Amino acid sequence: MNITGGEHQDSSSGTAVTFSLEGRELVHVLHPQQIIAYRGPSSGRSDKLMNIKGIYRKRKLIQGDFTGPCRFTAALPPGFSLKMITLEDGSDLLYDFKHLFCYSSGIHMKTKVLSMKNMLFTRDAVKIKFAGSGQIGLLTQGIVCQEVLHPTEPLYIDARSVIAYPENASLELTVYGNNLASQHMNYHFKMTGKGTVLFQAGEYNRRLAQDLDDEGVIKRFLREALPFGGVFIK
Repeated sequence: MNITGGEHQDSSSGTAVTFSLEGRELVHVLHPQQIIAYRGPSSGRSDKLMNIKGIYRKRKLIQGDFTGPCRFTAALPPGFSLKMITLEDGSDLLYDFKHLFCYSSGIHMKTKVLSMKNMLFTRDAVKIKFAGSGQIGLLTQGIVCQEVLHPTEPLYIDARSVIAYPENASLELTVYGNNLASQHMNYHFKMTGKGTVLFQAGEYNRRLAQDLDDEGVIKRFLREALPFGGVFIK
């Protein structure tokens, strides 16, 4: 499966991503309503109802199955991008199902129930762990970054930006820095363990754009100077 993206990209209108499937390649698209162009035999697309778990997780009813040879283009909303990740057997990353845009044949999903502590931290009862070999496409806000975890040296990541983390990772919900720093940041995950963690940068892109907008000096001063001013003063 070959993916090309960004041929028609604009900050206000979004991005178009094109998929090319060869032979009998099969990809499951969980947002088929985003397909705006298709080239191939009519029988190459087959929509069907998701299973009960998929309907609950995605809050959607229909998924589209595309079989090669064919070529189709999906439209992404402004500020979003598609990150394709190649998986092999043995991957222990846990994902949030809402980020999943598509996955190839050979990939299977398993539901992992989180510990009570991690449920409270992530505000989610389950995560998805993929098994098998193939590719998955993640819909993210902005670019996707990754960092390698260390068994003892903690990595702090904005809790709202985390896309996937290793099943073995140890998580704590916290802030860091001195008093002024900790009062002006979102909660972060303090992570240790082995493997890599994936996170998205889009939330911070929007924040910087807002900061650069013309606004009153007093309002900006109050947001920066008062404890939790960034939360209460919009």
